[in-house]
Amino acid sequence: MALPTAQVALPTAAPRRRLLRGPVRRHLRRSLVRVAVLLAVAGLLSAGCGSTTKPARPSPSPTSAAASSTSPAPSPAKLAWRRLAPAPSERTEVTAAAVGPDVYLIGGYRGDGTTVSTVQVYDTRRNRWRQGRPLPLAVNHAMAASVGGSVDVFGGYTANGTPSASAFRLHHGGWRRLEDLPAGRAAGTAVAVADKVYLAGGIGPGGLARTMLVFDAAANRWSSAPGPPTPREHLAGAAADGKVYTISGRVRGHGDLGAVELFDPETARWTALPPLPTPRGGLGATATANGFVVAAGGEPSSERTTTFAEADALDLRTGAWRSLPPMPTPRHGLGVAAIGTAVYTLAGGPRPGLHVAATAEAIDLAPLRPRPHNARPAGPSVVTRPVGPLHSSRT
Repeated sequence: MALPTAQVALPTAAPRRRLLRGPVRRHLRRSLVRVAVLLAVAGLLSAGCGSTTKPARPSPSPTSAAASSTSPAPSPAKLAWRRLAPAPSERTEVTAAAVGPDVYLIGGYRGDGTTVSTVQVYDTRRNRWRQGRPLPLAVNHAMAASVGGSVDVFGGYTANGTPSASAFRLHHGGWRRLEDLPAGRAAGTAVAVADKVYLAGGIGPGGLARTMLVFDAAANRWSSAPGPPTPREHLAGAAADGKVYTISGRVRGHGDLGAVELFDPETARWTALPPLPTPRGGLGATATANGFVVAAGGEPSSERTTTFAEADALDLRTGAWRSLPPMPTPRHGLGVAAIGTAVYTLAGGPRPGLHVAATAEAIDLAPLRPRPHNARPAGPSVVTRPVGPLHSSRT
């Protein structure tokens, strides 16, 4: 804002006379200077405090669309990734789910190509890892969700490359077998809403899966629903506001797809949303407690030298994507989960193909928007009804 300048009209110079010379003339000059200074200060005070004109509102930056009118967009210094204690083993093509303060990192490949049943648990409060009970079946590209305070794991490729139809629940420290999937499924996404888990996309026995499998956790029973309008595999998914979000992915021979599609269980209808800014497969996704669906990592299908560090957040209030700071370590086939407003990215491949890492990183999205006081925990909704009968594990 231009500050007002006080102007003082000086009297027209009179003919030179002896009485204006000497001390009298110097006194007159000092008086005029004092008047000019006082007027200038008065102008500044009136402009800064007494004006009734509101200052012009600054134009929003390209990344400030998600900020509310009472919560300005955070500076990059406030929104940054932090490195965590690395996982006990290096893996890729894992799956992950959060329960309470813990994130479970499940299955995947080792660096030698072995498919593993490894389960490791990251304690977000203590920044520590512990070993979990191994899965009854070694799988990679499996799908996991948090249901009723437990972790459910579905499908995945077995060591011989066949999509598995097995399903397991971590219950009281041990794995129990759930009702088998109607058909094998791998490289899809599992999204829990209320007491149901939706398996969308991926690969089945006949190739690209076009039907969504729906698991009723309370009844331990399967049904089906229309699959995403854009069938794809190596996609990501998340649950928010009682809806199922499917994000990006790829189709062999057709490349990477930026499709983002929402399924409403109440209406059984799909809705297309703005596409992911950088289409990719092999990414992970989750939802935070302050209203964002976050997609992170991935790899392109067009070439085998790049792994994505990109992280993007879909603002559920505005329906627009915004770029987050990139992950310090680009990865694909990683596990992604949220607890509150914090997003955790665990393990994955730092380069395309069979490469492994134990990297663990996190970013807290609280600066984007405070968590509402009545917000439920991020991620899948919790089952409040008793869980149905479970079958004993088969090893």
